[in-house]
Amino acid sequence: MIGADRLAYPPNHIEADNRLSWMLGRLEERFGRDAYYVHLTRNREKVIDSFAARARSGIMKAYRDGILMRHGEAEDSHVREIAADYVDTVTANIRIFLRDKPNRMDFALENAPQDWPRFWEWVGAEGDYEASLAEWNEQHNRRALPPSMTERLTRKLTAMLGE
Repeated sequence: MIGADRLAYPPNHIEADNRLSWMLGRLEERFGRDAYYVHLTRNREKVIDSFAARARSGIMKAYRDGILMRHGEAEDSHVREIAADYVDTVTANIRIFLRDKPNRMDFALENAPQDWPRFWEWVGAEGDYEASLAEWNEQHNRRALPPSMTERLTRKLTAMLGE
């Protein structure tokens, strides 16, 4: 979706999509301080490793060549440095976006079983809480499955909350 359709979510919708980090200005214009925002994080080093593994394609290639203008610097000596810069830049942008939002929550994937009860209560979720909590014990090989992690997480959260 593009334009206004990209952020035309139905009421009570939960969107888990890392690409929203590139739409923070539009999120501000559309939802401002009214939405509930969750900063979903994962161990920084693991995130860097994940992006470094994809250094020659996708967003990492676009970031390296288009944003940093370091064409052809995908050799091993710079991969982690560029991935770390990308991760730190996106994280800083999200932190700045969220700084004045009254309805915000940090949610660390490594602490999901501990953070989930707080999230469940915060959004006023209804349904089978125990089943939803058990979902966090299910392991997936994110790189092996065709749907993106964010698409799967969105489906999982929607199913758990009965949306």
